[in-house]
Amino acid sequence: MTANGSARYGIYFAPREDSALWHAASAWLGRDAASGLSVGRPAFPWIGDEEADEITASPRHYGFHGTLKAPFALAKGETEDALDAALTAFAAARGPFGIPLEVGILEGFLALRPTQTSPDLHHLADACVEAFEPFRAPAPAGDLARRRKAGLTPLQDEYLSHWGYPYVFDAFRFHMTLTNRLHESSREALQRRLAGHFSQILAAPVFVDSISLFFQPSRETPFRLIRRYPFGGRP
Repeated sequence: MTANGSARYGIYFAPREDSALWHAASAWLGRDAASGLSVGRPAFPWIGDEEADEITASPRHYGFHGTLKAPFALAKGETEDALDAALTAFAAARGPFGIPLEVGILEGFLALRPTQTSPDLHHLADACVEAFEPFRAPAPAGDLARRRKAGLTPLQDEYLSHWGYPYVFDAFRFHMTLTNRLHESSREALQRRLAGHFSQILAAPVFVDSISLFFQPSRETPFRLIRRYPFGGRP
């Protein structure tokens, strides 16, 4: 994969491409981030394709995932090959665990969120933020200003300045985004509909047994899942 000056990488959790959760989420978003192809959305009687496309535009662009290390450009002197080697070693030293998820609301958008605190998940995210920081180029001033417009606490602003992303460590909020920010009048009804769409899949904890590298050639181009790193070195 060739990176240019505007290319970015993200280190995420994403379900396996053959999993029911990946298929259900990709069908809802209308795009498979692993293949990069559009996915035929099943006929939902409670929403039309045009409306569904509109309210899933942002998560469709980013691909179905949960952020562990937010998107970053490579630091000067670093390469994708070096990042790949570091990810391989990092994942090989880790073991799998499960997290219970539900369709929840976060700052006005719908996402899959943990139903309870997961120390394993927090430890994984914290380790990703720190371990791969040497690969991250400083965030552009425009990105920092955009984040600050959303309104940050002093701690989040400190994290943003130091790590390029405000929601790390004590401010970490794991989520797998399903919609854009929605108007309150329609949000709860859609939450119930999506809870039904994912209900059978989320009846059991979601298995976290790998991390994934996503790649974006330019800001206008959707992210793609380009490589998966199994925990314990397993295939």
